[in-house]
Amino acid sequence: MRKLYPEALSDKSWDNTGLLLEAPFDPLRRNRNSVLLTVDLTRAVADEAIEQNASIVVAYHPIIFKGLKSLTLANSQQQSLLRLAARGISRFGAIIDQKRPTVASSNRVIRASRSVCREETAVHVAASPFDEWKFSAGKTAHTRQVITPVTNVPGLEGAGMGRIVRFQTPQALTSIIERVGQGLGDPKGFPIAIPQGSSVDEIKVSSIGICAGSGGSLFSGINVDLLFTGELSHHEALAAIEKGQVVITLFHSNTERGYLHSVMKDQLLDAIRDEWEYLRAEERGKPGLNDAESEALSDDSVEVEVSERDRDPYGIIIAQEQ
Repeated sequence: MRKLYPEALSDKSWDNTGLLLEAPFDPLRRNRNSVLLTVDLTRAVADEAIEQNASIVVAYHPIIFKGLKSLTLANSQQQSLLRLAARGISRFGAIIDQKRPTVASSNRVIRASRSVCREETAVHVAASPFDEWKFSAGKTAHTRQVITPVTNVPGLEGAGMGRIVRFQTPQALTSIIERVGQGLGDPKGFPIAIPQGSSVDEIKVSSIGICAGSGGSLFSGINVDLLFTGELSHHEALAAIEKGQVVITLFHSNTERGYLHSVMKDQLLDAIRDEWEYLRAEERGKPGLNDAESEALSDDSVEVEVSERDRDPYGIIIAQEQ
């Protein structure tokens, strides 16, 4: 994880990245060589990790944000951590903040009107959760730029939070909405805000600001036609439409989860396979290995799975016509 998504890219004023829970190795109850990816570590996801006998949970959002004076079962989130530790499962926090100029990073692409918009927070910056998701680059001529560049990490030029996409030719908002829907699997609906007195059919979009998760502070002051993010506050959305901007929000984690499936899973699997082969070759020749250690090193299997129980807390209910 640290090689793919350097922790130096994360916003330490908020993000708590890295190994947040290190479970001890128990040779009498060896876990599978498997990783479970999730956006949030909930009770349901903890159950899933325990059922799978995973070795580690990699979560996009940290579950520990500040210092703890105690760890008890009375707190539901602490309960999940304690249950994982008791079953030998570690927990890694991987908030993705800025992006590096790689397929995984600058291509957190949003298929808006047949063009690509890439988004942003160490996985947000190193690679954009929004980008390579179900949105792919199309033929519409466009340019891209980072909203807030990260300049203090050598070798990662081009990394930064958020993306602005500018089209050479204005695109119909209806076309962009269609592309967003396709990327989401054609849902019944999703939230959109447009300026009062306007209609969706008549609006043209020449530029889009993109940020996975919550884009409010990042979008402050940018001059674009459409803001595309997971969530904005009530007043941020009002301010945007008063300025003539369109807002599309998909709920916070819905803009991040697709990245786990389409990019991180394969990236991490390839990296772990290489690392595990190197480690096995290095350790197996050492004298004094006990039976449990030899058995662990003989297992060449590696798996990375995306949680099937992780979901955004919000959904949309479509009322049936009477």
